[in-house]
Amino acid sequence: MVYFFGILLFALLIGISIALHELGHLGTAKMFGMKVTRYFIGFGPKIFSFRRGETEYGLKAIPAGGFCEITGMTALEEVRPEDERRAFYRQKTWKRVIVLSAGSITHFILGFVILYVMAFTMGLPNLRDTPLVAEVSQCVQSGTSADCAPGAPAPARDAGFRAGDEVLAVAGTATPTWSDVLRVTRDRVGATEFRVRRDGQELTLNVDVARVERELQRKDGSTYKREVGAIGIIHQREFDYNALTALGGATEYTGDMFANTWQGLLRFPEKIPAVIEAIGGAERDVDSPVSVVGASRLGGEAVEQGLWQFFWLMLAGLNFFVGVFNLLPLLPLDGGHIAVNLYERVRNWVRGLRGLPVGAPVNYLRLLPLTYFVIFVGGAVTLLTVTADIVNPIRLGQ
Repeated sequence: MVYFFGILLFALLIGISIALHELGHLGTAKMFGMKVTRYFIGFGPKIFSFRRGETEYGLKAIPAGGFCEITGMTALEEVRPEDERRAFYRQKTWKRVIVLSAGSITHFILGFVILYVMAFTMGLPNLRDTPLVAEVSQCVQSGTSADCAPGAPAPARDAGFRAGDEVLAVAGTATPTWSDVLRVTRDRVGATEFRVRRDGQELTLNVDVARVERELQRKDGSTYKREVGAIGIIHQREFDYNALTALGGATEYTGDMFANTWQGLLRFPEKIPAVIEAIGGAERDVDSPVSVVGASRLGGEAVEQGLWQFFWLMLAGLNFFVGVFNLLPLLPLDGGHIAVNLYERVRNWVRGLRGLPVGAPVNYLRLLPLTYFVIFVGGAVTLLTVTADIVNPIRLGQ
């Protein structure tokens, strides 16, 4: 029951995000005096609707998006004479761009709010895997004991490590992530230089690296025991904030998630073959794309296992992804409409410099082949990811 509750909760929150996306278009359009005739969540048959003023609000049967219908979205649309001055295409370019981008901006705001609330209620995970020291152990523990035996070595404590130190290099090798610190340290023994940053200053600590037996994990999930180098420091896995410092923490984290989202979009095409292979029975890559179905299933597992931090972080990440993706300069995405409007503005400016009159509005009919191609590719990718999420879903902990 908890699992299905998590699925429904995540799906509901996605629906709310979509509703707020369209509300962004609605609110800005009305703010600029444009005529909005319909605001619907979903597609297909109408479940119910009601009218307030000149706008019909409603819900449709297929929960796969929504729309906000603004009069005169293009110059090709037939507009009644009394609505001409309020038509979308008659407004200034900057107003049109704001209305078109308002949906994505709403997603960005939602993502930031989620991160901000997370920051001062449950903390934010160390997304960059920054090599920060959370705690210095009283000894180096072996893989078979959680207690400090008499005379057990304490290299980090003896060398003067402190909580908050950032490990910059080990034995002259740069360590930008905690994984790098572990990798280099495990191959060391005896006297080793650790370069750290403490309170803005760089220090060199001489550490006598100890050798202990640890249980390690292979990529396939199996484990094995091996003697490795260790010094007794614990990784800062998450950051805690109060209501004030959470603003800075959430802002920095938002920047990191934007960077990761953009990198993910650039790598998106190369991940599709892995999705196709997963449908055929191959092991599902945890880094492969997921659909709303897959994301909701992961949300259900997160709730079932009490991983609320993962749940909210995934929801924030999904909002950032949808917001960025929707701004790509491709029709029928909002970014495609923005690109057309900006093109018209630049073109008319150039024509004005040449003493020519304003050019005719872009003929959207000529862009239909490209629009249909984008819809076809988007539909195919959606079908692939949904199929993979049903027959071979990604699971937490796999």
